[in-house]
Amino acid sequence: MTTAYDPFGAPGPRRLPQDPLLSLPDHPSGEWATARTATPPPRIGHPRPARRDSGPYLASPAGGAPYPVVAEPIEVRRRGRLVPAVLAFVLLAGGGFVAWRLERADSRLTAQLAAAQQRQGELADRAARLEKQLAGVFDPEAISSSVLPSVFRVRAGNFTGTAFAVGEGGDKQSSLLTNYHVVESVWEGGDRKVFLERGNDEVSATIVKVSKGKDLALLRASRKIAGLETAPGTVKPGQQVVVVGAPLGLEDTVTTGVVSAYRPGDADGPSIQFDAPINPGNSGGPVVNSDDQVIGLATAKARDAEGIGLAVPIKTACDAFDVC
Repeated sequence: MTTAYDPFGAPGPRRLPQDPLLSLPDHPSGEWATARTATPPPRIGHPRPARRDSGPYLASPAGGAPYPVVAEPIEVRRRGRLVPAVLAFVLLAGGGFVAWRLERADSRLTAQLAAAQQRQGELADRAARLEKQLAGVFDPEAISSSVLPSVFRVRAGNFTGTAFAVGEGGDKQSSLLTNYHVVESVWEGGDRKVFLERGNDEVSATIVKVSKGKDLALLRASRKIAGLETAPGTVKPGQQVVVVGAPLGLEDTVTTGVVSAYRPGDADGPSIQFDAPINPGNSGGPVVNSDDQVIGLATAKARDAEGIGLAVPIKTACDAFDVC
């Protein structure tokens, strides 16, 4: 066992740690063994050996400078145990940070999705409003394209006027409405045959019923013709209308205007006043609203005045002949 003098402890031998870095090689002459166990001589006037530094020392051979006794590297071991703990803390902190960032990202995505859904709903509502507005836009061209195939010029003897198809009709026949004064000469003459003309197309028709007081006549054509839809309600002033007819024999003529007034108390029954231009030959032609529905039959215009036309309400005609 190797002993050493401890200048800061109690006198006596001390067990040295077996550190291989401090083990001294055996000397063949045995000097080192003596040197290791020898107690350094005290200096005169001093009870203890001189200190070069702090800490214990081993005596060197031949009375040279003493070797310091180095303790086992405890800090290295502590540091070795500390590294995994620090690493674990760093990993936990990093994982927590990542989880926090992911949670924030998820919250942002959720908020953005909710905002996008709200925006989509707003756009859908706006599109619905615009569609509704566009549906109410007055389009005379579209109305005319829809109505004209069902409108014909009527030739009754020496008189001409206008007639239009209504109702479903049959496989080989159709019902048409016009004014009585258009076919009056033929009816009074005992004849019932008139002709429907459109371009080069001519269709024969028969006068089935008339209402002299209401100025209405029902015709029956020997061919299938698409009937126009009739308006179910009462018209209101300001509604825009299209009047289709054959003024002065000019077929497929279209004029536009508005309903000026609804007059339910006229002597011959209710009438609709409108300001669309009409002329002789327009009699019996349809007055159509923005929904492609017939609201009346153009009947007359005020003499020596502009923009005052009258129509028989379509309900009056439908009730008189039960064909709508």
